[in-house]
Amino acid sequence: MAQSAVLRIGSRGSPLALAQSHEVRRRLAAAHKLDEAAIDIRTIRTTGDMIQDRPLSEAGGKGLFTKEIEQALLDCEIDLAVHSSKDMPTILPEGLTLAAFLPREDVRDAFVSLKARTIRELPQAAIVGSSSLRRQAIIKRLRPDLKVINFRGNVETRLKKLEEGAVDATLLALAGLKRLGLDKHATSLLDIDEFLPAVGQGAICIETRADDARMLRSVAAINDPDTAIALAAERAFLAVLDGSCRTPIAGHARVADGQVRFRGLILRPDGSEAHETERVGSLAEAAVLGADAGAELKRRAAPDFFSHA
Repeated sequence: MAQSAVLRIGSRGSPLALAQSHEVRRRLAAAHKLDEAAIDIRTIRTTGDMIQDRPLSEAGGKGLFTKEIEQALLDCEIDLAVHSSKDMPTILPEGLTLAAFLPREDVRDAFVSLKARTIRELPQAAIVGSSSLRRQAIIKRLRPDLKVINFRGNVETRLKKLEEGAVDATLLALAGLKRLGLDKHATSLLDIDEFLPAVGQGAICIETRADDARMLRSVAAINDPDTAIALAAERAFLAVLDGSCRTPIAGHARVADGQVRFRGLILRPDGSEAHETERVGSLAEAAVLGADAGAELKRRAAPDFFSHA
């Protein structure tokens, strides 16, 4: 890439989204010996950013955080888009592709509270704020007595609401806290064996036009193969199950010793029923393993398991 080249990154305008886009810009500049000033970050307000009065699951789900950015990509107003992988729908608009993933951050959820060190130590009937159906369901499964309420806003907003006493505790992705330099607010970290993360949690992905050969080559230079393989398994799992954005789903894959290890979980929203499975296989089988795990859980779930959606 020539030094005079100007790349346009599309990003949401939240502090976390911008931190992620700046990380992509730094890596691209280093990989291609560019001045960072040659790579422009353009903020795009999404529908998901504008809806604050109700759960996103009631308004359309994940695509609400990507639709406007993807349209800008299709319209050639930007050259690439930077997203949190857990915000990405399993089906992308025709002509777009997930071309690269940065090395994955810590996938764990952080428990944040001024009143207790862990979920188990919260007082009876304490109020926990979360906008994630997955987190809500797992919390209710662990502590049916807790009151879980919808809790929207960016990371800083939620931390401020917590400090003001709106809730007794909340859960946030540790990766986001670390990228914002706010991980000191984590009261404790939740072990993934007990609190399985969201599909894609901790992974930054780069979306490009599928026919843009120059951009595909450019972002390939900063792609992390292990993260891409893990996400192939997780997204294949989600694709089989994701008939609705109202079903709590968790999935995590990791690459180690030449194999991919995957765990998947589905729950009822009230935490009253859960089904879990695991897979281990070769790296080349990652997507097949994830899809097979999803198909198994779909078979095991009761006929009405997804009927709330």
